[in-house]
This record gives sequence, structure tokens and C-alpha cells, in this order.
Amino acid sequence: MRAPLQPRSYAQVLSEVEAKYGRPLEAASAPGRADFLNTHQDYKGLPVVPVAVNLRTYSFAVRELPDRFEVISLTMAREGHEYIDSFPLEPQLRGGGWFGDYLRACVISLRRAGYSIDRGLRVVIDSDVPPGGGLGSSAALEVAFLKLLDAYFGLGLGRRELAELAFAAENVIMGVPCGRLDQYGSSFGRAILLHTRPPYEVEELPLGGVKLVVADSGIRHRVAAIHPVRQAEIDRGLEELLRLPDLPDGLRALLGKRFWEPRWESIRLEDLEPYLSRVSAKPAARIRFTILMHESTLLALKLIRTGRLEPQELGSVGAQPGAGFLETLGAIMNRQHELLRDLYEVSLPELERIRDAMLGAGAYGAKISGAGLGGALIALVDEERGRRVAEAALGAGAERAWLLSVDEGAREEPLS
Repeated sequence: MRAPLQPRSYAQVLSEVEAKYGRPLEAASAPGRADFLNTHQDYKGLPVVPVAVNLRTYSFAVRELPDRFEVISLTMAREGHEYIDSFPLEPQLRGGGWFGDYLRACVISLRRAGYSIDRGLRVVIDSDVPPGGGLGSSAALEVAFLKLLDAYFGLGLGRRELAELAFAAENVIMGVPCGRLDQYGSSFGRAILLHTRPPYEVEELPLGGVKLVVADSGIRHRVAAIHPVRQAEIDRGLEELLRLPDLPDGLRALLGKRFWEPRWESIRLEDLEPYLSRVSAKPAARIRFTILMHESTLLALKLIRTGRLEPQELGSVGAQPGAGFLETLGAIMNRQHELLRDLYEVSLPELERIRDAMLGAGAYGAKISGAGLGGALIALVDEERGRRVAEAALGAGAERAWLLSVDEGAREEPLS
């Protein structure tokens, strides 16, 4: 049976880069993230909980260039794709899904924010975060590259600025309909509660000791092919609700025409259900998902902050009376996966097979991480169960699996 993978150490990555390109002038890295709680909610303005994991993307400046950037992606090279991009100090996007557009967009984002860069770099990128694997690979790439530019050019960027610049690069400049979860998760690191409405407050959560198995299904997806569809379905549901002549004014005031406009956190499903039952099936399911997912996240946050839930709250998430912390948190993860599967329809039979195997091997809970329809599954484990759960995922068809820990955010790396 295939064995679970171990994340490479920074020393290993640095040694490989030095062997090919010489001693770097500067180095930085940023973590991938597990989409831990409230998946598919950041673009609706609801709070989310990303957890940074110790799969990282590394960015090395190996030579200064007077008038351009040259980016060499060892990750793309290993996968047999075109892997070198060259662009001027004031770049334009190439389009067509080109990997270099993420880096070009970062430079554009910096310039739009008023930062001046008067020379370029040859940059080597290497990553353990699987592209399209549901672990925030594009955000880790953006944040690692921006952190490198910050360190080399002395830009003085804080964690929030890094996250906002990376978000602007992907969402505004590239036009990818993502929320802020990935960029903030990668920049800040650890486990955080991110409020996705201005001023985008961040609270660090005490989950540093959590162990996760991440199983990469090997099925690649693109956020741009998933998010707009679900967003349009929500918009349709809102439109149908607002057309109902007997919708109470109090509920009407909480809704809106676009998916980000409702005050989702103030809407109770029991109040909305009599009217939601008269809405087309798929849009109604997407709205139910949004409310129920948020409710389960609030219970998870109470558990994380206080260590316990009331008996009736345990029952509402499928946890047994007297369940411990990991059992209860795992039950909430399972509840959230079921909502993603049944009401948001972003699972696949292949993902369900891997998930069933991980639960059967002793995972406390397991759910989709990221947009779904492929990508990764994350499972909550302890040290004793981790390897067994990872092996079960591989046996059920996962392409790769890791036993991972919570990691810190974007950082400058030493050169020795």
C-alpha cells in the first residue's frame, strides 16, 4: 500500500533550488489552508474558519533583473507544463489560465496600491500545495510571491495588507469570483475566524494542536467554474422570494437581490421556510444551505472557545451525549459535509468513497475543503489514528494523502 506523504522541509527545498540556480538573494513562503468551517460562505459576507497547514509554497529571488520579472515554476515543470513566464515591470495578463497571471496580477495589485517597483527579479517558485486541490494553492502562490517582494524591496507590508493585495490580484484583476478566505488564511496562518465584511476582523482560534489528514482526490477543479453557478442560483432564489406578495416586511428587509446582500446571520430558517418552500428547488436548497451551514459554524465556535456544548446543541449536530471535544468537532465537520453534499451539491461519488474510508478508519469527522467537485477532503484525527486514516484514503482512491499540522502564516525564510 502507498504510504502517506510527508511535507518537505524548507532545508530540502532550499537545497534543490541552490543546486540549480545558486544561492538565493531572498526567500519567502506561505502555507496552504484547509477550508475548515463555513465552506462556500466567504463570498456571502459570512465569517469563515480557515486553518493553515504545513504544506507551503516557496518563492526565491535568485537574480536581480533591470527591466522585467522572470518566474520559473518548478511545480509546473514537474507536472510537464510550460513553466517559465517573463513579463515587464508594468505587466498585462496573458489569459487562458496561464500560471504566470497570478504573479503578474500581484505586481499590478502592488502598483495600483501605490507601491513602486523599479527593477525586477528572476524568481523560482516551488510548492507542496497541490494546484486545484482545494487547499488554496493560488492564494499561497500569491501571498508567497508578495511576501518575497515585500522582503526584497522593503515594502513594509503587514499581514492584512498582504492578504488584501493578494485578494485584489485574484478577484479584482484576474476576475476570479473568490472570497477572502484563502488569502487571509495563508497570510495570517494558524486557525483564524475571518469576518468577511469590512473591516475584515481576524480572531485567532485555539486550534494549534489539531491534526488533520488531507486527502487529495486527484480530481482537479476551478473555482471559476463552481462559484458563479452557485451564486447565480442563490440570486435566482432571492429574486423569487422577493416576488412573493405575502413575504413579511421584516423578512424582506433582511434579504437582497444578490448573494452577498442579505443579512444571512439574522435570518432564521424556521421563519423563512414557509416562503422558501414556494421557491424553485435548487435555489431554495442553496439558501437553506447558507443558513444551516452558518448555524453549525456558530456552534463550532462556541465549542472551540468554551470547550463544550449544551445537550440539545450536541444533538443538533449529531454528536452523542457526553462526547469529547474532538468527537463533537468531528460531528460538526460531518454535518457541514452533508450540507455541502446534499444542499450545495459539490461532492462526487469518488469523494464520498474516500470520505467513507477515512471515517471507517477512525477519523472524528471529514469534509470537503474548498470549492468541491474534486480537490481535497480534510479529516480530523489524533496522532494515533492519523496514519491509519491516511492509508485508508489512499486505499479508497486518493491520489495523495498527508498527515498535517497547523502552521504559521507568510514568512521570510532564512538563506542558510
